[in-house]
Parts: sequence; structure tokens; C-alpha cells
Amino acid sequence: MWFKNLYFFAFTRPFECSEADLEQQLSEHLFTPCASTEQSHFGWVNALGKHGHSIVHSVNGNYLLCARKEEKILPAPVVKDMLEQKIAQLEAEQSRSATKKEKEQFKEDIIFELLPRAFSRYSDTRAYINAAHNLIVIDTSSRSKAEDFLALLRKSLGTLPVTSTSPEKAPDEIMTDWLTEHNLGSNFQLGMEAEFNALGDDGAVVRVKNQDLTSEEIKAHLDADKYVVKVALEWDESLSFILCDDLAIKRLKFFDVIHEQNDDIDADDVLAKLDADFALMAGELNRFIEHLLAEFSLKASDYLDS
Repeated sequence: MWFKNLYFFAFTRPFECSEADLEQQLSEHLFTPCASTEQSHFGWVNALGKHGHSIVHSVNGNYLLCARKEEKILPAPVVKDMLEQKIAQLEAEQSRSATKKEKEQFKEDIIFELLPRAFSRYSDTRAYINAAHNLIVIDTSSRSKAEDFLALLRKSLGTLPVTSTSPEKAPDEIMTDWLTEHNLGSNFQLGMEAEFNALGDDGAVVRVKNQDLTSEEIKAHLDADKYVVKVALEWDESLSFILCDDLAIKRLKFFDVIHEQNDDIDADDVLAKLDADFALMAGELNRFIEHLLAEFSLKASDYLDS
């Protein structure tokens, strides 16, 4: 339930879909297992997994969603070997080279033949929508998976006016200023990990860990015109994370002081625990993202069309 990585997006028009309408529209695109000759399938499952009973789980204005993807695993070396055998057979029988079109057809035929026997890999991607904060927050470390989730939601709703948050000043410049100008806001504290790039396509890349980011060693890297592309931060004595220069959040970890707030809930009541954990997590993340965007002189509401 606790998100571990974040990509977040702002709506460009108010999200006004009710919980009931959202449930109804998503239920028309439920996950179903791949047919024998399908390579992948993507659809919605119960937001709380086997413990839930609805596609949308709503708490305090936060709509939790979960998308499941099945992908058939076809080992590339196996496909390659079979393709080479097909090509070699044709060339031996007809004393000529296989055309590009024939090679493509052979590959399609091989995949079609292997799919019914392929193993499946399943992955779930969770996200929540908060209309009041004008946010959709996706738990993934992959930008492409975040885009896939948005594409499925857009297909389900017919439209999804969202955009990435992007400050006027480049995020890497602002992140570098935090270390050179010491102007990081009071809600945040520097961690002990960072990644720096040097200017130029072939510039050096420096990664430091367990290192005081205010030390002379770090200052030397900055004086050598290196800039910050990733930095470890802590927020409000509540969580730690790695911030990337595209504003993605990696290795998000909530501190024990947050988890302990729900310790009084009966552990045997799984649904109640999941519900309380989601409410607590979403509330903290909404505040966290608001404070983080403020460091870049942004608000999620700035992206609403006037």
C-alpha cells in the first residue's frame, strides 16, 4: 500500500468525475488474462487487491486505482535461433537470400507459435487522484509505466487533461543552488547522497553516497561546473527520498513516526488497516508534493486553464 516511487501530474482542467462515475467507466476496461495468442493485456483490478470489492477506493477525496498488466515472456535468444533456422532453410531450398518482408513474416509466425506456451509476468501499478490538490500520483519508478497508466485511464475516461509539472528555471539548476546557495526551504533537509553531471555530452558523472553534501569535497565538484541531477532529501521529519531532475521521486521511505500513527488498528482487520494506511499516506503525500513544488515556485493549481 505504501508508495515507494512517485511520478505526479497536474490536471489542466478540474477533475470533476464522481466516485460512482469513475467506478462505472473503469469497470468497462477491467483486466482479463491474455488470450492464447495475445502478447500483453492491461486493465483495472480492485484498488485494494483481493481485500477490496471496488475498482475505486475513496478516502478523504483521494481515489485509489490499480492497473494490472500481463506480459507474455518470449526469450529473445529462442526467437532469434528459430528465425535464423527459418531463414537458413529458405535460403538453402531456394538458393537466394530472404527478403526483409519474409524475415518479418517468419518472426511474426514464430511469435504466434510460441505465445500459447509462453509464461506470463504480471505487474500492478497503483495511483491516486486528488481533485482538491489537482494531482494524480503514480507509484512507479518508470516514466514509461506512468505514461502507460495515464494512457489506460485516458482510454477509460475518454479524455485525461494532465501535464507534467515543469518550473521556468531548470530543476537541475535549482537543485544545484540548494548546495551552492544553501537556500533549501526549512521543510526539507539534505540527505547524504547525490549524483552530479559535468557539462557536455561526454561530461563526467559523479555519484556520492554517505557523504556530507555541504562538505569541501562536494564544493569542489560544484566549483568544477558540475550540476546536481539527483539528490537525497528528507521532508518534515516524515519521509526520505531521492529527487531526480525530472521531479521524479525514487526510493521513497516513510519514517516510523508515520507508520506508528496507525498502530492502534487491529492487524487482523486487513481492510480497515489498508484503508487507514492509504488515508494517512495520501494525506502526507499531498502535503509533501505541495511543499516540494513550492521549492520550484510552483503550485499544482497553476496548471489549470484559466
